[in-house]
Amino acid sequence: MGDTMSADPLWMHFTRLSAYEGPGAAEVPVIVRGDGPYVWDQHGKRYLDGLSGLFVVQAGHGRTELAEVAAKQAAELAYFPLWSYAHPAARELAARLADLAPGEGNRVFFTTGGSEAVESAWKLARDFFRRTGKPLKTKAITRAVAYHGTTMGALALTGVPGIKQQFEPLVPGSIRVPNTNYYRRPDESQSTEQFGRWAADRIAEAIEFEGPDTVACVFLEPVQNAGGCFPPPPGYFERVREICDAYDVLLVSDEVICAFGRLGDWFGASRFGYRPDIITCAKGITSGYVPLGAMIASARLVEPFREPGASFAHGVSFGGHPVACAVALANMDLFEREDLNGHVRSATGVLRAYLDRLRDLPIVGDVRGDGFFFGIELVKDKATKETFDDAESDRLLRGFLSPALFEAGLYCRADDRGDPVVQLAPPLICDESHFAEMEQILRTALTQAWARV
Repeated sequence: MGDTMSADPLWMHFTRLSAYEGPGAAEVPVIVRGDGPYVWDQHGKRYLDGLSGLFVVQAGHGRTELAEVAAKQAAELAYFPLWSYAHPAARELAARLADLAPGEGNRVFFTTGGSEAVESAWKLARDFFRRTGKPLKTKAITRAVAYHGTTMGALALTGVPGIKQQFEPLVPGSIRVPNTNYYRRPDESQSTEQFGRWAADRIAEAIEFEGPDTVACVFLEPVQNAGGCFPPPPGYFERVREICDAYDVLLVSDEVICAFGRLGDWFGASRFGYRPDIITCAKGITSGYVPLGAMIASARLVEPFREPGASFAHGVSFGGHPVACAVALANMDLFEREDLNGHVRSATGVLRAYLDRLRDLPIVGDVRGDGFFFGIELVKDKATKETFDDAESDRLLRGFLSPALFEAGLYCRADDRGDPVVQLAPPLICDESHFAEMEQILRTALTQAWARV
């Protein structure tokens, strides 16, 4: 009882509390300040933020102009809900997002984060089909190892068993298909185009198996995050769009990570040239300075709700918060002023080249990604692609790599929601000097990790 009472009252997310409690426990890292691509802890030590916080801080830390916009808006109108009312910042931001997103006649439904945006999209898909005479179309298809959020609906869509089991039973009706991990393709003889076609056709197969009259939507990230940054093979999304059209299934582009410059465009769908029915986004929309998310729905989906007496019976108190919307507008102005999308497009080859240098290490099996969003898969044997078992992966990632990289001055993510990977998603303001710094720290830590293996 005494130990419990003396424990830190802060309950950190996805954190093993035992690591910071009891005799010999590690000290909780406390990040107190940020500037550009760097953050500092309570002892004054500097770290390169190689993950943009959590794929969020696109414009970098310490942007006083964003903080000043937040203060100005709070003084003018701190809060008002969007429940049958509007405010100028939400209307202006909605118009801007609707114009930038693929398609015409888009409507923007604001949330406070990514899980809520995903939850909103699945609810909209179900409600839309009920209102258009297809009430059995309720199911959703997602990919293996994909992460779509932690609320009960979004968690059901998530394809990571380890974070779902303790909360089951979940919302029924979520079906899994293969992801686009070309490194672990089932047939080594497949070209990228052949693999992309194979992976996309598994969606059609799942729709047929479940029954086309029961499937409402497919949730796909432009570049899948969990598992370590799986880009789409050539032709993949073109084929998925054909399948969705053929079966009257909605294509949801989950861009909570991939939107707002992460791939060098406002939206990942634009980067890869496909037209989704719904886009979910959050994170980088404000560069993390205030929480905000959104569901962007195509004109077709809005039509049933324009009938007299109809409404989408869904909402959240802080969705479209005036301060958040004002900051998002300022963040987008900053993007345009500094051409952050253009910078990512021009610098992604340089970042890839630095990370590709690590392929000479025996522990590095694959380097993959797009834009400023890359994963490094770790293996026991490069020739056979043999991976680590769960216990080995835990010791490698949590027991050594995570603390070693942090101690060396690099904050990134060592993740084993699929095969073990190190993920990198630096702020969009980073340049070659930061890529070189990342490569040097990674090389040292991964060399040490292999020696321990």
